[in-house]
Parts: sequence; C-alpha cells; structure tokens
Amino acid sequence: MTRKFFNSLIAATIMILAMSLVSFSQDKVSGKLKDAAHESAKAAEAFREIMNAPDKAIPGDILDSAQCVAVFPSTIKGGFIIGAQKGEGVVSCRTANGWSAPVFLDMSGGSIGAQIGGQSTDYVLLFMNRNGIDHLLKNKFNLGGEASVAAGPVGREAGGSTDWKLNSEILSYSRSKGLFAGVELKGVSISTDGSDMRSVYGDGVSAREVLLEGRRTAPEAVQEFPKELARFSSTKAESSSAH
Repeated sequence: MTRKFFNSLIAATIMILAMSLVSFSQDKVSGKLKDAAHESAKAAEAFREIMNAPDKAIPGDILDSAQCVAVFPSTIKGGFIIGAQKGEGVVSCRTANGWSAPVFLDMSGGSIGAQIGGQSTDYVLLFMNRNGIDHLLKNKFNLGGEASVAAGPVGREAGGSTDWKLNSEILSYSRSKGLFAGVELKGVSISTDGSDMRSVYGDGVSAREVLLEGRRTAPEAVQEFPKELARFSSTKAESSSAH
C-alpha cells in the first residue's frame, strides 16, 4: 500500500466522520423543534378545552384585556411532606399584527406540608398590564414575590365585576380533575426555557424580540398556541403597547 492510498483513506474517514457529526447535530435540532411543537400543541389543547367549558371559562372581557397569555399544561405537583411542582409552558402576547410567535417557559416551585401522591394540573396566567409584561421579559421571576398575582374570575357573572382591573398585574387560573377556578399561584418561579428557544429561534434571541418587537418569526410547527388564542380573542394590541 502506498502513502497516497493511506492519505486518501484518512481523508475519506475524516469526511465520513464530519458528515456523521453534521447529521447528528441536525437530528438533535429537529428533535428539539418537535419538542417545542409538542409543547405548543399541548398548551393550545388545554386552553381550548378550558374556554369551551360552558359557563366556567375565562370571561371574554377579561381575556380581551389581557396583554399576554401563558399556559402550562399538565404541570406535575406532588411529593411526600415536602412537595414540588414542575412544568413547561408557552406564552404569546398581543401585537399590532395579532398574537405574537410563542416563547417557551419553565415553571418550578415547592411547598411544605402534609401531602402524599401527585396530580396533574393545567395553569393559565394572564398578564394584564405593562408591569406584568416587564416581569415576563426577564429570564426569571417569582409569582407572589416580585410579581403580584391574584386569582382570576371565572364564568359569565364574574366577567361583570371590575375588581380584577384594580392593580392586577397577573391573573392566575388552574384546572385539576376537571375543575377550573382562579387560584393564587404564589411561591412559584417562571423562567425562559433556553433550550426550546434556541431550537426554534437560534442562539441569543430574547423574549422581548419575539413577544413585543416582532423581530422573529417561528416555524409553522410551533404556531398552534397563538392560533388557538386568536380563535377566542382576536383583539390586537394598540400600537403604543408594542414598544
């Protein structure tokens, strides 16, 4: 065997390894994008089921007043004595052109008390004003701490009340075992899911760019959640709220 043959063999081996690494990287990105699409679809389904429940949904005038809507489907809460909850969610905000592309979030928190077992709960957060949005644009914030949160009204009669308009940065709801109600969701941290954000938008993209500035578009695969929001509230943001 000649030196030329060995050189050719080494070059071919390097090329095959390089192609394999590229293929692996592409498969990994594709898998992450599928995960993000799945999260958007789950959030859309949970929101649709909540809003289609007769006389138990979020009142229309309250939903139309919300600047951003986040849904955390199938959040797991449970434990023995020391409890914890963990979930993934999706949020979209109003823009002058309708609901924004989605931003992906993580929810985590803990509690201490007499509790055994676990349960799956859907959570909905409505961000009602600029203060609420400012918390959302951070990489991480705490409900009930730096961000004020209140139990949201439910049903047609609740929609006629104006109490929810007074100093409500965030309104929170939960659905567990078919029961949907407003809940004071405190002691919980909300953070941006950097992994899903990178898989959808690339490196270095902020929540502000996606939710308010409209500088980023999302693949069709992850657009199911904002499309579902538009079915129940098509009101667009005023131009001043998008800055």
